[in-house]
Amino acid sequence: MSVSDYFSSFCSNLRMNDDTVEKIQNRYKQITKRINIDYWGSTSETLHSLYVGSYGRGTEIWTSDIDIIVQLPTATYNKFNSYNSNGQSALLQEVKNVLQKTYDTTHIKGDGQVIALNFNDNINFEIVPGFINNINSYNYPDTNNGGSWKTTDPRKEIEAINSRNTLTNKNLKRLCRMARAWKNNCDVPMSGILIDTLAYKFLGDWSHKEKSYLYYDFMSRDFFKYLKDIDTSQHYWLAPGSNRYVFKTGNFQTKAATAYTDSLQAVEYENKDLHYSSKQAWRKIYGTKFPS
Repeated sequence: MSVSDYFSSFCSNLRMNDDTVEKIQNRYKQITKRINIDYWGSTSETLHSLYVGSYGRGTEIWTSDIDIIVQLPTATYNKFNSYNSNGQSALLQEVKNVLQKTYDTTHIKGDGQVIALNFNDNINFEIVPGFINNINSYNYPDTNNGGSWKTTDPRKEIEAINSRNTLTNKNLKRLCRMARAWKNNCDVPMSGILIDTLAYKFLGDWSHKEKSYLYYDFMSRDFFKYLKDIDTSQHYWLAPGSNRYVFKTGNFQTKAATAYTDSLQAVEYENKDLHYSSKQAWRKIYGTKFPS
């Protein structure tokens, strides 16, 4: 096997299997239908909902939760916005009660900004009720600190990721997925949107952005170097497309420095035809989904 084979297999191993994707699609349709019945007088399984988060951006791996925004009518926004205190909390409770008509109450919980549907097979959904505003993004409820409305524009983020993914020979989404495997394996304090944002920025300037799997050892090495060299005093970045603030949750640079050192070792092993040792070094970074 070559470097190209290692990383091609690794990227395939990170994807959800067909059965999981089918379950996700079926649950998405049922959630959407329930919302449409109660809020729009429709049985549509597709209208008024949108995959967002890593699944919407196409950067998810097999462990990812599924994030959905469900659009509600303006009249519903007006109703809860008129509350004297925390109409946002009341809205989440109402949507939770609506979903309980379809799903067992033991699987449902409200959590600040989302309604979580947690299934026994660990294919979990986080549902955000939202309202289209006058700039075609969404207002959504935040129940914290007495309640407020936040704004998000996931469509612009999805468009930006898709566009750069096309320009980089599909390397962007694969790098995002590989970085998630590293995050999970090494307990790196980075959110999914921060991974996607920094991978987007890195590949915009990387000299081999249009190459394929044969360069993924270099892409990994150079991305970890990029991450470790980021000033630890920087606390936020702007998400691709939407330019919303993406805040860090901890200093990831230390873990990136370790991964960079390990990646240098992996590349050196490969150059010496020590293929088994090279793969073990990559598994130290990426975990057991990397071929042995």
